[in-house]
Amino acid sequence: MSASSLLFAVGANTVEDQRARWERKRSRTAKELLETEHKYLEQLDLVLTYFVTILKAKGTLKPAVLETIFGPLESLYSASHVLSFHLEKGNLEPGLENFCQSLDLYGHYAENLEQANKTLKEQLRKNKSFRRFKKLQEARPQFQGRELEDLLPLPLQRLHQYKHFFRDLLQNTSPDTAEYQKLAKAVKSVSEVSQWVQDIFDKRENSLQLLRVQKLLKGQKTQVLTPGRWYIREGWLLVVPSKGEELKRRMFFLFSDILIAAKPCHPLHLLNSNKLSCQAVYPLHQCSVDKVFGHTQSQGGLLSLSFPQKTLLLMSSNQQEIHDWYRSLTAAVRQLKA
Repeated sequence: MSASSLLFAVGANTVEDQRARWERKRSRTAKELLETEHKYLEQLDLVLTYFVTILKAKGTLKPAVLETIFGPLESLYSASHVLSFHLEKGNLEPGLENFCQSLDLYGHYAENLEQANKTLKEQLRKNKSFRRFKKLQEARPQFQGRELEDLLPLPLQRLHQYKHFFRDLLQNTSPDTAEYQKLAKAVKSVSEVSQWVQDIFDKRENSLQLLRVQKLLKGQKTQVLTPGRWYIREGWLLVVPSKGEELKRRMFFLFSDILIAAKPCHPLHLLNSNKLSCQAVYPLHQCSVDKVFGHTQSQGGLLSLSFPQKTLLLMSSNQQEIHDWYRSLTAAVRQLKA
């Protein structure tokens, strides 16, 4: 055999080996996807069989309340049931293609989840028959000690798993096949919906942080709850006065557009002893940030925040803390000026 023939044979073997490895990994991933899909369907079936179906028949909850608590759960179950059927037949690509048409249901489910939880709590508080019914159903051996509240977030947990399964399948499929293109489309679709769901949770968490800070501040003069504002961080820092006075310890709240400085209210105040009094609100769009010291391994650090009418010197004995504040502040200012 000539050298060129030998090289061709070796190359062919290498390609064949790669394809074989891809196929083995792909088969394992497809098998795991199907097994976990069966388990997911079983869990959804618990909710549908022992809650949704019976509650509809009994009329324990009004139809609108039932719809609010469970959202598009039945449609999610149907979509996953069809996917499972295709996976069992080995029809991966048409199964995923069909399933991706139902992915928006997961986004709508995420949008509804907060209201679903609120409505569920409200019904448990004021609807005695529903409260008793829920307790009886959860006591069934099929639930294995799980409560309805544990099962309602399952679709969003499953969405996260889909993203990883679909990516693994794509990575172990030859790029020059039609299946690869369909898988790439499926990965793109599930990633977009996952981002949609993540954005919903991020906005919800941000709203809670804004509300928390608003409640911490005495009075309503400082409006923290503003559309488009994002919470970034908070912490105690020392303010260095301009005229040789004592250092002042202040709590700072950094948002996407402002920096708030606050101090504790008097501990003996009848209403506000556990609150903070706002001392200043600094707009970040007119701010420039410099690290005065804290570049080296020395202890602590000092930041200079320059505004049109004022320069603010902030100090901490913790160098990492100063570094983190510097990064957060410069990022926020940069984002505003972009």
